[in-house]
Amino acid sequence: MSVAVDQPVPAFQAQATSNTQVSLDVLKGKQVVLYFYPKDNTPGCTTQGQGFRDQHNAFAAANTVVFGVSRDSLKTHENFKTKQGFPFELICDKDEQLCQLFDVIKLKKLYGKEYLGIDRSTFLIDADGVLRQEWRGVKVPGHVDAVLQAAQALHQG
Repeated sequence: MSVAVDQPVPAFQAQATSNTQVSLDVLKGKQVVLYFYPKDNTPGCTTQGQGFRDQHNAFAAANTVVFGVSRDSLKTHENFKTKQGFPFELICDKDEQLCQLFDVIKLKKLYGKEYLGIDRSTFLIDADGVLRQEWRGVKVPGHVDAVLQAAQALHQG
């Protein structure tokens, strides 16, 4: 089963950096942005993370918690988070539980080889745990601003 806009997101639990357990139950009352990205320490993923980092206070003001999600290990995530000074947690999804739930694993091509990888995608969940907006096949430039505007609009009701 995967998520759908205007439907409640099924309960999930995930391990994140800073020894954090992430679940929607714990986050009730806050808006949540989950942004899925292919790999730590790559140019596009670093730029995207920096965008969310640089707008952290604006997201917080809109009662919104941001989480990055990829299949990298917690150790890699901790290093990436520290190196970039991310004020938000990165979720380790090695078993692809969240990737499957949000249907972000897609067939991709690199140098003529096909492989299954994460399709850069972002999801905005409201304070009641309902998926309100999704962005799939994301291009990094301008994306964080679009997510922030949606989060602010949702927060203002």
